[in-house]
Amino acid sequence: MLKRMMAGAALVALLPFGVQAQEVPKKVYQLHQRLLTLDSHLDTPASLDLPGWSIEDEHGVHSDYTQVDLPRMKKGGLDGGFWAIYTPQGPLTEEGFRKARDFAILRGVSIRQMVAADPANFTLALEAKDAVPIAAAGKRVVFMSIENAYPLGEDVSLLKTFYDMGVRVVGFAHFAHNQFADSSTDPSKKPRFGGLSPLGKDLLKEMNRLGVVPDASHSSDQVLDDLLALSTTPVLLTHSGCKAVYDHPRNIDDAHLKALAAKGGVIQMNAFGAYLRASKPNPARQEALKALFGQLREDAKLSPEKRAELLAKRQEIDRLYPETDRATFDDFMAHMLHALKVAGPDHVGIGLDWDGGGGVVGLEDVLDLPKITAALLKAGYSEADVQKIWSGNVLRVLAAAEAAKGS
Repeated sequence: MLKRMMAGAALVALLPFGVQAQEVPKKVYQLHQRLLTLDSHLDTPASLDLPGWSIEDEHGVHSDYTQVDLPRMKKGGLDGGFWAIYTPQGPLTEEGFRKARDFAILRGVSIRQMVAADPANFTLALEAKDAVPIAAAGKRVVFMSIENAYPLGEDVSLLKTFYDMGVRVVGFAHFAHNQFADSSTDPSKKPRFGGLSPLGKDLLKEMNRLGVVPDASHSSDQVLDDLLALSTTPVLLTHSGCKAVYDHPRNIDDAHLKALAAKGGVIQMNAFGAYLRASKPNPARQEALKALFGQLREDAKLSPEKRAELLAKRQEIDRLYPETDRATFDDFMAHMLHALKVAGPDHVGIGLDWDGGGGVVGLEDVLDLPKITAALLKAGYSEADVQKIWSGNVLRVLAAAEAAKGS
């Protein structure tokens, strides 16, 4: 899968991009710009450590494959969101835990440095109530999250270190089982714990104590069952989809959607094409990409020259082996509208997986975000509903975790 192949150094996104979003009506665009818009899963911190890359500059999704930067956030009307500390799953050993811990701390430092370097445009948010005034001041909202709790090793008290850094949402697993929980996509296709491990239950208790929101995305359905049964606060799925639309392990079924909503939780809709619908295999492309990412894994730190070379190779792969059967904006909206129908507008949000594999035809980068607002309005949802979907629901879950902490 994407992040596993890219490991520490990254070209950031795998999918080729070629189709621009259609224009939205001026009145809808103006409304979108007025809304408080937060994405619950930004993998953009991976871009911060790329050589020669700056969040301050406008980049092109067609040239360097990145999807989020400050100029595009302003144009696309994205006020901010949850900037993820993502760590690839490694060996469940003392050495593996140590390396993952160090990597995760440094990635968190990169996020904090982004904020410190430009206080006129970025502000760290630590509580739900921080988001509105930050956006009102014309700045981007920077909540922090962890995708894959693997770097915590076997010491759940380490969560406090990340909490003090600013982390407020934590996901338990990623593409493979780890010490805390079963993954929905482990290569073995067999459960390890049948949900949360005993250590995972201890981690959940610590999350509830600190006021950290539990994130069930990437974890198995049985993990979600455990979280719904044991968590003292609502559960978030920061970037997921609906099994009823496309039966993929990364998506959840209607019964789980209803159970999530009944406990006050929220599903944030993903735009990762492989999870939205089936596509025709493209083996030549996959082999070429596999070789390219093998080179990435060999270079722990990319020089600007090496990155330019790899980008050129990536563009050549797109030319030779174009992906002609990509998921589309309509596929994304099918998942969104189904979740809204089943769970209701109080329990659905947006987490598109930008810079981590998200992006489909017609929804290529953050410049295209007004299309979502337009589509929701066209589907009959009110401005108040759209505001909840864009930020109100995720902030409610965060506020609930804050209110219950220490209890």
